[in-house]
Amino acid sequence: MAHKIAKRADVAPFIVMDVMRAAAARDAAAKDASGKSVHLEVGQPGTPAPRLVREAAKRAIDNDKLGYTLALGIPELRQAIARHYKNWYGIDLPWERVCVTVGSSGAFLLAFLAAFDAGDRVALADPGYPAYRNILKALDCVPVGLAAEARTKFQPDPASLDETLAGLIVASPANPTGSMLAPGDLKALVETCRKKGIRLVSDEIYHGVVYENRAQTQTALSYGDDMFVVNSFSKYFSMTGWRLGWLIVPPDLVRAVECLAQNLFISPPTLAQHAAIAAFDATEELESHVRNYRANRDYLLAELPKAGFAEFAPPDGAFYLYCDVGHMTNDSAEFCRRMLDEAGVAATPGKDFDPLRGHRTMRFSFAGTFADMQEAAARLKAWRK
Repeated sequence: MAHKIAKRADVAPFIVMDVMRAAAARDAAAKDASGKSVHLEVGQPGTPAPRLVREAAKRAIDNDKLGYTLALGIPELRQAIARHYKNWYGIDLPWERVCVTVGSSGAFLLAFLAAFDAGDRVALADPGYPAYRNILKALDCVPVGLAAEARTKFQPDPASLDETLAGLIVASPANPTGSMLAPGDLKALVETCRKKGIRLVSDEIYHGVVYENRAQTQTALSYGDDMFVVNSFSKYFSMTGWRLGWLIVPPDLVRAVECLAQNLFISPPTLAQHAAIAAFDATEELESHVRNYRANRDYLLAELPKAGFAEFAPPDGAFYLYCDVGHMTNDSAEFCRRMLDEAGVAATPGKDFDPLRGHRTMRFSFAGTFADMQEAAARLKAWRK
């Protein structure tokens, strides 16, 4: 008799990881550097963790036992995160509401488990980060895609929200579009959610990686304490493999999140926690990364149209260009496969981000080196001749 397979295990793949695997296989078979892929598929900084972080990690290895920590993280890091909100946003955040997590992925899991029951309807913009949808499905929640349009900068429209929703996920800057909510638009979403009893989850992991109107970047915490806010050390702080993020928890759910964290994770990675405290003192190095991302973005915006890639969502922040390729293909997955096989450039098909319209879109990541951007543009222009 065949064993049962749980229905909750039937979730869609995270397609960008499949693209990474295909590109890695191509690289392994390459005979020289010219046969290697140019990686524009994954949102991973091409820079290492800041020098101060690496030095702190070495000290921790030499001087700390590196055993379990408290489930919500070491107090020193939670306090440093709270100070970050004071320094960046002018917000006095009680450090006891900070939960250190296993990447932002752990933060989303804890927030969804604490706030939503099976069958709850949770809205998110399409296009949007695919793991939102897939984690919700694995928890037997019902993701509700909101077909976002250029007129709202591919962000949710408050008019599309109703009382049947238990939650709303917003991201600013957003993945894959790079678009941002203006402060007034973020406030309108917060107020609409509060009025209709919708729990807001604000994904702010690309804060800091902003190019236009940087001074207007706002956290949802500016408008109250009844929402979840997710952030991470992976993007601005360039610490992807350290697997460390954080979750700002509404006061009424702190104990629930703590109990969930105790049982699901015991604690976040100890070495990464000790090292991450130093990340907040590495501003000069981190800001140089943002300048590099801007140069990469500007270069691709100038060069990709020469290869036929000309229509992009507004890349105000993050490190992505979300491109309409409907004039070139009606199957973005096949198009990206051919682009990798024939041109050696890895990018992510839009189906990963938008189940209904993603067949005509794709995403380029410009988080790598400037040399990578030059090589990718040259290959694509030659491929599209």
